[in-house]
Amino acid sequence: QVQLEESGGGLVQAGGSLRLSCADSGLTSTLNTMGWFRQVPGKEREFVATIAWTGDLSDYGDSVVNRFIINRDLAKNALSLQMNNLKPEDTAVYYCAMGRPWGGLGRTVADYDYWGQGTQVTVSS
Repeated sequence: QVQLEESGGGLVQAGGSLRLSCADSGLTSTLNTMGWFRQVPGKEREFVATIAWTGDLSDYGDSVVNRFIINRDLAKNALSLQMNNLKPEDTAVYYCAMGRPWGGLGRTVADYDYWGQGTQVTVSS
């Protein structure tokens, strides 16, 4: 059974960094496309980053490119999102998501079948 759980969110000042982690307690995501999305109240869930099952291909949303880094450790079945130079507009609930087996990159909500509960990231100005 897939169980994704995010951690690492919190409050940080603008310009600071945070590292989010996603644990798959079901140990099922090793061969799957993985991604991070974020959402603020009243808006649609926004694509942040995605990584292919091989771990060697990744892509980022326009608003986070060159600031965020997605990474996966296949041996540990772990996913992370390193967020640097954070801005107040990065404030949101961040979600980890799992997509298709042997998948490439997934940039839309429809590319994913399973979601975590989310972790709040707040960036103060």
